[in-house]
Amino acid sequence: MDTILEVKNLKKYFDTPGGRLHAVDDISFSIGRKRTLGIVGESGCGKSTVGRVVLHLLDHTDGKIFYNGQDISDITSKRRYELCSEMQMIFQDPMSSIDPRMTVFQTIAEPLIIFKYGSKAEIEKRVFEIMDTVGIARRIKDAYPHELDGGRRQRVGIARALVLSPKVIVCDEPVSALDVSIQAQILNLMQDLQEQMDLTYIFITHDLSVVRYISHEIMVMYLGQMVEYSQSKELFKHPLHPYTKALLSAVPVPDIDVKKERILLKGEITSPIDPKPGCRFAARCIYAQEKCFHENPAWQEVTKGHMAACHYVEKINQ
Repeated sequence: MDTILEVKNLKKYFDTPGGRLHAVDDISFSIGRKRTLGIVGESGCGKSTVGRVVLHLLDHTDGKIFYNGQDISDITSKRRYELCSEMQMIFQDPMSSIDPRMTVFQTIAEPLIIFKYGSKAEIEKRVFEIMDTVGIARRIKDAYPHELDGGRRQRVGIARALVLSPKVIVCDEPVSALDVSIQAQILNLMQDLQEQMDLTYIFITHDLSVVRYISHEIMVMYLGQMVEYSQSKELFKHPLHPYTKALLSAVPVPDIDVKKERILLKGEITSPIDPKPGCRFAARCIYAQEKCFHENPAWQEVTKGHMAACHYVEKINQ
């Protein structure tokens, strides 16, 4: 695999009045060019923090980040500025990430102006090119965000992220605020753009049906840690970790004759503030034994490319 982005033992902690919050705790993964890594997990598991740390929107606590083989973990403000043209982000809610006082044209043109792209005519040409690419009609170039529907606003956010021709895009729940029919349009658009522009995506979501549709590989997170990593098809066919099994059991099946057994999670959620050694999912796991509450589970490659962090993963999946 031609790797474009690699993360090793990434950690991000926040100091709070109650102690140290382990938002991201020892995460490692790599992504090949023109591939999509889906990161899934419930709210508060740290998946959005991973994306922000990779883009240096947040400083990391420990670990390494490599882009095109170069260590970008600790970089100067000048290098961080340069990376903005190569690594961009699409946010969940375009209404909160787009300046309401700027028109569609001004919003998309802003990165070009900041990076001194060229003359006024060259900037205008590039803005119209990217508007055509993402399906924004030129006639609405002078419209403001509040005058657009959710789908068009998100297309503006995508256009702004793409206008500098980046190679890596972090997509932070980019379709969760949209209607289902609009979601499909945006997901299809993103897949087309990936082919046309050789894009690499980190796709963050809590919607398993979305991540299944768009991802090549999937990483499952729970309370700041990775619990499973696999090819997308393999994960949905043979989930290994008890948490992944519970997540997949909640995905609706479009067939009224199919009865699906739902795995209901019970028990208290472990606090991510100064967590003690042990599996963080143990308090909610039906397979948990004494060892799970005192020892951190090690990563196991159960089948080629399919890994899970569970003491009893082989016994559970016999």
